[in-house]
Amino acid sequence: EGPLAHAAGHDINFIALAGILGMLGPAGEPPTVPLNLVGDFGGGGMLLTVGVLAGVMRARATGNGQVVDAAMVDGAALLSTMIHGFRAQGVWSDERGSNLLDGGAPFYGVYETSDGGYVSIGAIEPAFHAELVSRLGIEDLPAQWDRAGWSEAHRRLAEVFAGRPLAHWQEQLEGTDACFAPVLSVDGAAAHPHNRERGLFIDVAGVRQPAPAPRFDQTPPGAPSPPPAVGMDTSDILTEFGIGGERIAELRHRRVIG
Repeated sequence: EGPLAHAAGHDINFIALAGILGMLGPAGEPPTVPLNLVGDFGGGGMLLTVGVLAGVMRARATGNGQVVDAAMVDGAALLSTMIHGFRAQGVWSDERGSNLLDGGAPFYGVYETSDGGYVSIGAIEPAFHAELVSRLGIEDLPAQWDRAGWSEAHRRLAEVFAGRPLAHWQEQLEGTDACFAPVLSVDGAAAHPHNRERGLFIDVAGVRQPAPAPRFDQTPPGAPSPPPAVGMDTSDILTEFGIGGERIAELRHRRVIG
């Protein structure tokens, strides 16, 4: 439903309409496109799954089915509910790159290292922030929640992280309560010890991909199977429709079917 219900669109359009895209990216620059994770998969596929499961539960309880309307604009907007709450409290600005979770806070962001790598820092809670500052050996950093000091804190943190390579910061901070993680490539994520131990990525027919999630202790999911090869089921399907073997062979000879 709605005036745009029949208009063509993609993830980027849906999250723009929902007010999400306008929140993303550094101050003074165009919004940053977050791949197609927010609209297609977060606001779309994931919430459609929730809707279908809820519908199945109601059908089992009442015997009545219902339509599940899982519009991606709706779902994307729903994912931003917390931000709307922040705005209502007066603690969120519409200026990108000036808020707690959009890169504005010096203790929640990404910093470059001396070898061109990047680290992520998410030390929001005071105890975690104190541990981060202590492990970095920084003195007289502006108070954590003094927004007037955020620019100076950004500068100081950037200076410190830029002084050492990524491997150094992994050795110093990884596994601590400083809320640190290296910014990894796809290959780097697959090779990381934590992800390897958890089996985060699996190989299916020679293609590396994320393992099924979430996980269940009583009904662990099996490994996915690769898609069938083109034409693998053609003969069986045509046979079900009453088409004989000679006709199938002729169609294959004429390259009508694979």
